[in-house]
Amino acid sequence: MKQYLDLLYDIRHNGYPKADRTGTGTLATFGKQMRFNLDDGFPCLTTKKLHLKSIIHELLWFLNGDTNIKYLNDNGVKIWNEWADDNGNLGPIYGKQWRDWKAYDKVDTHAAEYEWVDEQFIERSIDQIQDTIDLLKNDPFSRRIIVNAWNVAELKKMALTPCHCMFQFFVREPTIQEQAMWGHDKLRLSCMLTQRSCDFFLGVSFNIASYALLTMMFAQCVDMVPDEFIWSGGDTHLYLNHLDQADEQLSRKPYSLPTMRINPDVKDIFSFKYEDFALNDYQCHPSIKAPISV
Repeated sequence: MKQYLDLLYDIRHNGYPKADRTGTGTLATFGKQMRFNLDDGFPCLTTKKLHLKSIIHELLWFLNGDTNIKYLNDNGVKIWNEWADDNGNLGPIYGKQWRDWKAYDKVDTHAAEYEWVDEQFIERSIDQIQDTIDLLKNDPFSRRIIVNAWNVAELKKMALTPCHCMFQFFVREPTIQEQAMWGHDKLRLSCMLTQRSCDFFLGVSFNIASYALLTMMFAQCVDMVPDEFIWSGGDTHLYLNHLDQADEQLSRKPYSLPTMRINPDVKDIFSFKYEDFALNDYQCHPSIKAPISV
């Protein structure tokens, strides 16, 4: 994952000093991109150990539409505790928007036998994940296969507004060379994540692994082959209390990428369980602790 380290170096040495919401201070850059060919292995950092358990459980939590930390805590994952209220609630964050985006349709109650009475609004729920599965199966070359967490109407209700706010899928035909190499002509699925705010030392490596895994899960459920995961970052920054940790990570030499095995029997995006995933050959340096800015 040389490109991750190259960008970490660039932010560390060329980032602009910038104040931030948390008061910690950052070195920041803007408009960055990294591309990961999923044929090359699973993009999980090897220069520090990632807590895969948290990555998988959080992703399953999102897909379930959950916004309370109980499931996470019950499975030993504490990454959202800092933002939860006394009841463990986080407001309408990722899972709510992915699975239950509210829409309000105006209904004219006028009928022929009555005078116009009033206008009413009926509420309906949009399941963006199910809609995405349906599009990938029925209209795979659409340019509208997008899941959006940035619901402007509900941002103030969220404990933390979405950092990774939108992802889009892209489907292509395999090349003749790929068909010969792999022995099939299955469509290839890529995903691009748009992240507005990018805590590069703590958050981004987590997000890369999470969305690469999500791409693999979607591909399996629609009988496609994972192709690329593309990470696109807006405000891409290092917190000032992460600089020593970044220097330590930059001093380490990467290992070869591991591989991710997913239970091939699962074909429903909502039926995955933690036990359906296994990261093989993950050789890595020890974890590097760093404080979270809330």
